[in-house]
Amino acid sequence: MNWAAVKVVFCDVDGVMTDGGIYFGPEGQLFKRFNIHDGYGMRKLVEAGVKVIVISADDNEIVPARASRLKLSEVHMAIKDKAALVRQILARDGLAREEAVFIGDDEIDVPAMREVGIPVAVASAHPSAKAAAVYITERPGGHGAVREVCDLILAALTPNGSAG
Repeated sequence: MNWAAVKVVFCDVDGVMTDGGIYFGPEGQLFKRFNIHDGYGMRKLVEAGVKVIVISADDNEIVPARASRLKLSEVHMAIKDKAALVRQILARDGLAREEAVFIGDDEIDVPAMREVGIPVAVASAHPSAKAAAVYITERPGGHGAVREVCDLILAALTPNGSAG
């Protein structure tokens, strides 16, 4: 795994940026729990010049709001064919698969994971995602797994090997 070559990180949301749980208010309001450390790691990646692109099969207002707050590069919602979108973005931006990471956790992510050089599954991922991964995080989704990947990339990009 060449973490220093990474120029784009594709990230699923539910089960990766969150713990997979959803909360409903009494009037049907939807809430999701995000990890502050994951967010900080993603923001540091963007500041270091690495694109962070969120791809979710879900469609709600929470994810774009979170991505905007973190100043992430792009957000794509209601995407059922994540692999096609990953291929499209890599081609659009002139990036090689070796320059891309996809962090996923379930069957829907597996085709997209196969499109990148470093497919990552979170520790709490479905066995199919773990089988497709070349790296499995120590931390579960929504509990620092994304930050773990961000720190690996940032450490590889910095001259002293420190993620900061």
